[in-house]
Amino acid sequence: MPIRVKSKQLPAARDGSPVPVRYDFDLPDIASDDEFRLVVKKLSLYFVDVIELPSTFEQLRTTAAGNCLRVLVDHLADTCTNPAIVNALLALKWHYAADSEHRGLGEARSSACEIVAWRFLTRLSEREAVDYCLYEIPDLDAVAENEHNGHVDEEAGETSPLLSHFRSNGNRRSGPGPAGSSMKRTQLLSSLSRLTMTMDTEEADEPDPTGAFKNLNALEIAAVADAKRFLSQHIVQKIITAIWSGDLIFWDSLSVHSTKKPRFYNPHTSDPFSRLRVPKYLKSWEVLFFCIFLCLYYVVLITRDETRITVPEVILFFWIAAFFYDELSEWLDAGSIFYATDIWNLFDMIMIAIGFTFGILRIIGITQDKPEFSELAFDILALEALFMIPRIFSILSLSPYWGTLIPCLKEMGKDFFKYMVLVVVVYLGFLTTFSLIGRDAFSFKKMAWILTKIFYGSAPIGFEVMHQIDPFFGPPLMITFITLSTFLLMGSLTGMLSNSFSRVITHAKEEYLYVYSVYVLEASTSNRLTHFYPPFNLLAFAIFRPWRLIFSADEKFRAGRIMLLKLTHWPIVGIIRLYEMFRSQATADEFAGFKGPQASRSRNGHRGVGQKRSVSNISRRDMLSPRRAHGHESERREDDMDAPTNVEVQLTELNRKIDQLATALLLMQEKAASGTPSTTASA
Repeated sequence: MPIRVKSKQLPAARDGSPVPVRYDFDLPDIASDDEFRLVVKKLSLYFVDVIELPSTFEQLRTTAAGNCLRVLVDHLADTCTNPAIVNALLALKWHYAADSEHRGLGEARSSACEIVAWRFLTRLSEREAVDYCLYEIPDLDAVAENEHNGHVDEEAGETSPLLSHFRSNGNRRSGPGPAGSSMKRTQLLSSLSRLTMTMDTEEADEPDPTGAFKNLNALEIAAVADAKRFLSQHIVQKIITAIWSGDLIFWDSLSVHSTKKPRFYNPHTSDPFSRLRVPKYLKSWEVLFFCIFLCLYYVVLITRDETRITVPEVILFFWIAAFFYDELSEWLDAGSIFYATDIWNLFDMIMIAIGFTFGILRIIGITQDKPEFSELAFDILALEALFMIPRIFSILSLSPYWGTLIPCLKEMGKDFFKYMVLVVVVYLGFLTTFSLIGRDAFSFKKMAWILTKIFYGSAPIGFEVMHQIDPFFGPPLMITFITLSTFLLMGSLTGMLSNSFSRVITHAKEEYLYVYSVYVLEASTSNRLTHFYPPFNLLAFAIFRPWRLIFSADEKFRAGRIMLLKLTHWPIVGIIRLYEMFRSQATADEFAGFKGPQASRSRNGHRGVGQKRSVSNISRRDMLSPRRAHGHESERREDDMDAPTNVEVQLTELNRKIDQLATALLLMQEKAASGTPSTTASA
């Protein structure tokens, strides 16, 4: 099959643009039944052909440098119905961003892929955008193997992670781990590298280089690829918000033969227990869990019985164990990279470490009759409040205001610790000098404490003791130290943190939406059918984990987990049902546009904007007819992000011209120095 078959002329560049205009671009001809690997190949050939010079993201989005991208978006919107097109664009975005040999060119191509991905989505109806974003690359080999063996994986992920890895033998999964893990990301990137290196030739017996991407949808690939601009687009965030609120679900029933599939929630046909997987309710239970945790914490510290282990302490130990098991499961599901994306998980790890330290010291103090260990244990447990109280209010980080401040504080903290290295070096130098000069008057410990107080603002102490340190060297050295610490170091630190805040706040919204999107994906798209809330997860662990070590997973095993889940979680499901009953009466369906024109008319009284057809479920097999652009509406919402002003665009163009002029002048100087005749360069 030919890779490039269509040619189309680009619109002329604006006057004065430094970007050369070409008219020989071959547009990719992507068929609706092309495999993911073939789609990646065709798109990669196009981007390599059209992006020949390094360009910034804004230049590709707002200037003539992005004309080739607009033509590609129009072409894909008119002719392409392949469901894997967005997956392929985002995978290529990650591949080009990781190109360390051609950094500038790779970043330009990476930005181009991301721009095309979200502009393509804006040409679709909301329902079609959901289909593309949640389309999972099929694992045809695994399906064929299951059909050949005559069985289906009934255990579909009771131990499987959020971002699925892949099956090899029966219902066991293989591979280096979930997509959020470091090893998995390396495997994904290696797959793309091997694919783009073998564009033109392909051996018949060559293993599929895109096999690592199978069973991943476009949103998951975007999270792995750090496509933060794509995830921050309005249409993508509307899909993620629908998943957060439970309007889009992946499990609609709790039975032995349930299958994971993206669908719209129907309260009349869906199993009420499937609402336990909604991220909004998971977060609400997390807050309630920490509130009970805090109450137990206060009870244990207020009673503080050092002679025996009380009943509240036993319950607290049980709570900490359930918390640890839940965090361990989340880390195994998501992978280390996704888990580290959420700063609150660091708080969780510290809280667990404090809880385990308390328990170990408490047991040692009771069993060996050492009251000092018990006293130390309670003092260490008192540190838990430093992390538990902020953790309870971490729900505020889901609001846009507080959520945008957290990335700023995170980056400022990194810069602060880097700068403190210089402070420590200066501090150690003066501490050594003052300790040796004033060794007769001050001990090392006392001198260290004096310099610490001076650094934190107690400058008068330095003037009082400088003559005691040494009559000759003491005064000039102390004045130098006070001047450095008070004016230079602290002033530089304040300015640096201010610059860090200003730098990060411009992209803080993207960072916040990225963290929010990753959390929603972690909480909702896991392949686990039965998810036990803590502390009920310990009960499931105690009952079913020994069975799993002895017997293989079967329908009875899965049915037992479902039965235990219903027995333990029915009060929670009842509260959720009451809440949704009152909520549905008080609010309109803001996601009716996802569900087709009929849903839009029934909810809002009119036909949904941009809807072209209604489909009964999220399946790309029925999308075989070409789509047309939505006219002026598509042009208005092609870019959801704020566009730069005319002055900013002109400044960007001026900077580019200055860089080119400087390069030309340097080249002329080099030729003149080597004695080679040079020609006049025009800017």
